[in-house]
Amino acid sequence: MMKWIKRLFIVAIIFLLLGVATVAVIYYQLKSDLPDVTSIQDIPLQVPMKVLSKDGELISQFGEKRRIPLVREDIPDQLANAFIATEDSRFYQHVGMDPIGILRAASVYIMSGSAKQGASTITQQVARNFFLTNEKTMLRKVREIFIAIQIEQILTKDEILMLYLNKISLGHRSYGVGAAAQVYFGKAVSDLTLSEMAVLAGLPKAPSRLNPIYSVENATERRNIVLVRMLDEGYITDKEYQDARDEVVISNYHGAEITLSAHYVAEIARNKLIELYGEDRSYNEGFNVYTTITKKTQEAANQAVIENLYNYDMRHGYRGASKVLWEESETPWTTEKIAKTLSKEKDIADLHAAVVVAVNKKSIDVIIKGQQQKKSTIDWDGLSWARPFKTDSRQGYPPKEAKNIVKVGEQIWIREIEVEDKEKSTTNKQLQLSQYPAVSAAFISLNPQDGAITSMVGGFNFAQSKFNRATQAKRQVGSNIKPFIYSAALDNGYTLATLVSDTPISQWSGDEAWRPKNSPAVYAGPIRLRQALGQSKNVVSVRLVEDIGLTKVIDQLVKFGFNEDDMPRSNSLALGSASMTPIELATGYAILANGGYKVEPYIIERIEDAYGTVLYQAEPKIACPECVSTYKQQEAETDPLATTTIIDGKAEVCAISPIDKAQIAPSAISPETAFLTRELLRTAVWGGGNRKNKTNWNGTGWRAARAIGRQDMGGKTGTTNDSKDAWFSGFVGNMVATSWVGFDDFSRELGRATYNNNLGKNQVAGGEFGARTALPAWNYFMNKTMADQPVYKPARPRSISSVRIDAATGLLTTARDETTRFEFFRAGTIPTNYVPEPMFSGSDSQEGGSIFGDELF
Repeated sequence: MMKWIKRLFIVAIIFLLLGVATVAVIYYQLKSDLPDVTSIQDIPLQVPMKVLSKDGELISQFGEKRRIPLVREDIPDQLANAFIATEDSRFYQHVGMDPIGILRAASVYIMSGSAKQGASTITQQVARNFFLTNEKTMLRKVREIFIAIQIEQILTKDEILMLYLNKISLGHRSYGVGAAAQVYFGKAVSDLTLSEMAVLAGLPKAPSRLNPIYSVENATERRNIVLVRMLDEGYITDKEYQDARDEVVISNYHGAEITLSAHYVAEIARNKLIELYGEDRSYNEGFNVYTTITKKTQEAANQAVIENLYNYDMRHGYRGASKVLWEESETPWTTEKIAKTLSKEKDIADLHAAVVVAVNKKSIDVIIKGQQQKKSTIDWDGLSWARPFKTDSRQGYPPKEAKNIVKVGEQIWIREIEVEDKEKSTTNKQLQLSQYPAVSAAFISLNPQDGAITSMVGGFNFAQSKFNRATQAKRQVGSNIKPFIYSAALDNGYTLATLVSDTPISQWSGDEAWRPKNSPAVYAGPIRLRQALGQSKNVVSVRLVEDIGLTKVIDQLVKFGFNEDDMPRSNSLALGSASMTPIELATGYAILANGGYKVEPYIIERIEDAYGTVLYQAEPKIACPECVSTYKQQEAETDPLATTTIIDGKAEVCAISPIDKAQIAPSAISPETAFLTRELLRTAVWGGGNRKNKTNWNGTGWRAARAIGRQDMGGKTGTTNDSKDAWFSGFVGNMVATSWVGFDDFSRELGRATYNNNLGKNQVAGGEFGARTALPAWNYFMNKTMADQPVYKPARPRSISSVRIDAATGLLTTARDETTRFEFFRAGTIPTNYVPEPMFSGSDSQEGGSIFGDELF
């Protein structure tokens, strides 16, 4: 007996040695083909690019694979245990391959006839996912084992586990448990229930078939198997097992959790990343791009543009149904057929497709996409606006009944709006008949101190048109150009009190006459420069260009960053025939607002890799008068205005501290010119004159003063001669914004429309222009973003002084009645002559009220 035992032992030793030798031979045969496993520590996970706001809101995500990389501390222990119990129960005991696990899986297969337990360890799956394909061959399996053993030698168990949990495909383009938790349950992994963890742990076997979106039944059955394995391994108690098993699996597809709509911003960021790093890296290396916009400002801009376009569209009438599904004489469609048709329609912005199923006298009943189980009613308040559209300048009669507007069987667009109940001080939601706006718009705002773009809207809807009108649409700017022309006048001997002739002009060129007109065609004769800009006098602007000369005016415009090639070499430049983009105009107004410093607009704040390392940080030009004074002192040591100190070659000052000399924005125009031009813009909003002697007058931007009412605001309207473009640009405190409205079709005019008069009673007809068409969006934005901000008081240059002048002549006066006002002058430009003293002197008064006195600026 002992003899046979010895022989069996010798045979076993021989087979063992042969096995080891065989493995060694195979290993050395394959060694040259095996990858360098140490590279696994450097292989980046394919993580999509994220575009975020400055305050961390997700704007967009680009990349084929959704992945949220996590570290071990982010993973709940029970989530890790669920995967270990299901995929590799001896994970912490084996060395990469598990002979015991293989034997156990084989015995289970022999006993049950099915492969209920896998034989691949988690480390082997990591080896396969990173280095191999999924081909089912013996050679691939051997390679997998060798690679797994090598991985175990260079990585800890937790490092291997995290590679697995971050890399594994879990269906619906989700890779790793972080993305899967978001896709299937809309949660972070830390918020998952035990049942939901078990669902995710059951996915690796067949993610396309076992995921709960595809089949709740399959996912539930697989979850229960995972829970049994966790119970068997001692990870959960009987009660935890039963509670998790009793939980109903509820899952819906959750896309990227976009928390801020800013598609035009996202597209700029995407293009910038591709320019810097190429398409493959940009979409797969997990870059986080932080932009300069904020949620508050961007949401305000979005809503400002949308509401303004709807209002324009409604003024011009209803263009009719988008489709006619059946005629009134035909058999009505069934609810099921309506629902199927509507399901094919894409929602646009806040517009939803609906079908009219009943027309009452003063209301209609509709079935809305996704709400086919019920009928919804649109009352007369949501219909009465829809007078028929005839042309851009003509509308039909107001409707008297719902049948004048729509018919049964028509597919329409509807939106839900909030209506204020003034008596109850509440708001109610109401359905309104609507339509896709035919007109286009753009809006952009920025911080004038450093050029950071705080909001950007390039059109009504990015899905419909990716053309970014805020940065790409060159349009004639109309009177929006006048502040820059006036700044040239101030640099060439003019003052705010200079009288200029506001009388008709007639210039002949051959047989043709050019007769620029004021709008409206009212002329005041001699008029001070301040009032001329405030009332946007066209002929005054023309006279300024004639007097200064086109060359000097164009040179001045170039100082603001405007392209010289876009400037016509004619006096029509004075009326805004130059073409510019909204971002160019906003930047020009920022230079006026910040004291004359040439900031450069930027939208990328910083770029981080997937692990938070900063790869790029913006270094914008800063408008910093204190910095300029400091460096002048450092260079000349004679400047008495210096108020800061130099530390290690940097100045400790204002917006960014410390700041490199290279970051100081250069001077575009003098602080004195910027200050005086800003005063002109304030007049364009607030107007002037005196109520006591009935000489008061409104600026063209008076609607801004009425809507916002802040003292630190100024702006300018703009309308082209044929009303193809409407503009408003200006500032409130430390925020600059430009609003534009027009048709993409250059031949189409904004036209005329019906609107409520100032008292909000009778509807009257009127043309579309900057103050009516573009300014409402600007007002809405500024009210939403600046209401809680303190009044901004920029420093007045020391060379600027204020003296009392006669409002009619601009000369000095000793009077103190309503015929006088205080005016600002730079050194050397104060009038030297006095008007004759009046017989009687009235009260101490000044034009336009206290807003023009010394106490503000």
